[in-house]
Amino acid sequence: MNAPAGSLLSADQLRKAYGPTVALDGAAFSIHSGEVVAVMGPSGSGKSTLLHCLAGIVPPDSGSITYDGRELATMSDAERSALRRSDFGFVFQFGQLVPELTCVENVALPLRLNGTSRKQAERAALGWMERLEVDDLKGKRPGEVSGGQGQRVAVARALVTEPRVLFADEPTGALDSLNGERVMVLLTDAARSTNAAVVLVTHEARVAAYSDREIVVRDGRSRDMERAV
Repeated sequence: MNAPAGSLLSADQLRKAYGPTVALDGAAFSIHSGEVVAVMGPSGSGKSTLLHCLAGIVPPDSGSITYDGRELATMSDAERSALRRSDFGFVFQFGQLVPELTCVENVALPLRLNGTSRKQAERAALGWMERLEVDDLKGKRPGEVSGGQGQRVAVARALVTEPRVLFADEPTGALDSLNGERVMVLLTDAARSTNAAVVLVTHEARVAAYSDREIVVRDGRSRDMERAV
């Protein structure tokens, strides 16, 4: 598969095994700026491994991954780490907020790690918290907020650097349907406002419905699904 013209992030013939267990077996992927692509599949299908490879967290055994015209394999570990601090944002199933920090400090953390002053970082963090409707939680710690609120704080943290690609791994998996729906509406609206590409890993059809396109991963292989208009 050749990456479609204009793809921001693409992969071809990805293979990854953990000992005798094959996680990816020739998977392919592509996404454009401003697009939301849902990666679906049952547990153990390889969808989270695909996300980790695309984000440069886990190197594939073979195959190619290209971001903005550059092959990830040619980058040093330091360059890939810098990419994850600036161009990539992450939302995980359980938020993974730092419990010792307040919510505003959590959101500001990626900017602080990039050298932004505390004042500037927290100003930007409050702006994103307002957009995600959690600015009233700025002084609270993660243990003092609900699951849905905490996940919106995590989305604000992922978007505060205005990444070009947002990786969301089962972002509503720990939430009830009402909170999950609210998180998805705010996440997709906020990402599209900055023209970010969203790689959305999920096994839930109701979550995938917020995407523009679906890719199904099964037994380590990927298939682009046609969506009825």
